[in-house]
Amino acid sequence: MEQTDSQLESELERADVVCIVYAVDDEDSLDSVTDHWLPLLRVTLGQDHTTPVILVGNKVDQVDYTTMEAVMPIMNDYEEIETCVECSARNLKNISEMFYFAQKAVLHPSAPLWNYQDKDLTDSCKRALGRIFKICDMDNDGILSDQELARFQRRCFNMDLEPGTLDSLKAVVQKNSPEGISNEGLTSKGFLTLNSLFIQRGRHETTWTILRKFGYADDLTIQPDQLVPPITLSQGTTVELTQTGMDFLTSLFGKHDLDQDQALSPQELVSMFSTCPNMPWGPEVYYQVPTNHKNWIGLPGYLALWNLTALLDPAKCGELLAHLGFDYQAPYVPNRQPPLANTKDKKLDIAKRQTSKSVYSCLVVGPRDAGKTTFCQRFLGRGHEATADIPIDEKPKSIVNSVVVYGQQKYLVLLDTDVLSASDCLNSTQTGCDVICLVYDSSNPRSFEYCARIYLRYFSTTQLPVLVVANKSDKGVVRQDYILQPEAFCAKHKLPPPQKASARVVPAKDIFLKLATMAAFPRFQAAWMLFYRGRHLKQLGLVGEDSGMLKFTIGLALVAMGGIFAFRFFGNR
Repeated sequence: MEQTDSQLESELERADVVCIVYAVDDEDSLDSVTDHWLPLLRVTLGQDHTTPVILVGNKVDQVDYTTMEAVMPIMNDYEEIETCVECSARNLKNISEMFYFAQKAVLHPSAPLWNYQDKDLTDSCKRALGRIFKICDMDNDGILSDQELARFQRRCFNMDLEPGTLDSLKAVVQKNSPEGISNEGLTSKGFLTLNSLFIQRGRHETTWTILRKFGYADDLTIQPDQLVPPITLSQGTTVELTQTGMDFLTSLFGKHDLDQDQALSPQELVSMFSTCPNMPWGPEVYYQVPTNHKNWIGLPGYLALWNLTALLDPAKCGELLAHLGFDYQAPYVPNRQPPLANTKDKKLDIAKRQTSKSVYSCLVVGPRDAGKTTFCQRFLGRGHEATADIPIDEKPKSIVNSVVVYGQQKYLVLLDTDVLSASDCLNSTQTGCDVICLVYDSSNPRSFEYCARIYLRYFSTTQLPVLVVANKSDKGVVRQDYILQPEAFCAKHKLPPPQKASARVVPAKDIFLKLATMAAFPRFQAAWMLFYRGRHLKQLGLVGEDSGMLKFTIGLALVAMGGIFAFRFFGNR
């Protein structure tokens, strides 16, 4: 059936592979391949198109010679040509082979992998294989050991190597690239050599299987959405790292902590994220988590930062884990939990008056100049002078550190929120935090009114725990220009008394422990009291001066906790 030029162009644009047929007994037919058809393809699809082409020499039954020598220069000039096959439509010689190569060209194209002019892997293929090598080099020694190669084999092909196969592969690599083998292991050079041999011998599918297992598309760009299962967040839930995720990240830390000083230097961080498209952590991370004396991130701060990422941007966290080498689809590790998991609905936690979450979010709100930034940095142990030295463009809006609540390690995230006036709006994410911290300047008589208005507007009708902090207490406490003083306001709304804080005195984590405890046991004030020793309750400001109220609160807490344990005991029996 005849086709118009527009119909032909439309068909070419939709095609996954193009077979250009010429007659082996007609030189003019072969000339038309370079004079007309290949240029037409480039005009229609673009000079850099990636649609594979198969040259098909038909009528081989009519001649007793081959045209392959004449075709080879054409294949060298046009990288989009995958292969050439001679066949006969009359006697069906090599017809099935032609369709096999056409199918193979679509599923396992050679152009992204191999440069026929240089007779070498393409630069993009080298980069991709280099990234895969780094991921599989579990001890980061620059060599794939037998154990690492066996793990690589299971990950990519879901099967173990047959006895003797590994030694044969090493012998082949040693023969073609002596520097490809070192200490009886495969070096990065050897890994590239091995894949070069696969491609040269027509086994493109082997290299493509490896690449696709690590998330590469046909153009050798990483497609993390193909690796990471979608994360669905419902209202009232957040995402946290599971023990599987924490174990993976801990092993990754040990892999790149080359000097074993329990901290990652800037160079070691760059090495760790070299398998990612870009560096995800900027200079502000050094002010988001606790660091060592060199201002480097140790393991506690490193894990805290990952928990922060999972909370604030779970999709990005999941993608980063894939880029770093976590295998979401590992069939060789049955019943393994994913690295990220959703928490329970917050409404259920509030109803039970306790939560099973490991990461708590705290919204820190206050008027301008109330000292929110220095207050948040105190959580990391930084004083006023150290906070003042932080560059303006590196001051973080989120801080995270670990705290211990009833003997269990938790993470508390402080979200430093700028609201210029009490009439400005907070979004649903901000008002949905686990605990609220209202910070005011105790030396400024107009400061507390702001916090009071924020509380009345957003939190007075919610069940979220709220703690008021009187910051800059070292400057003295003045009477506030509001209808109620902070103590009276808190008493009226059944809030804990205002907590004094200062960035110029010895750091105390009491306030942050209180915030974490309140987040862990929302609306269960008895648990907040029980957390502290009786002789310290007055000192910490969680109760007033009335010792009778103190005894009553402790008694209530003990009865409540005893009731819980009794219920569980008899329930189990």
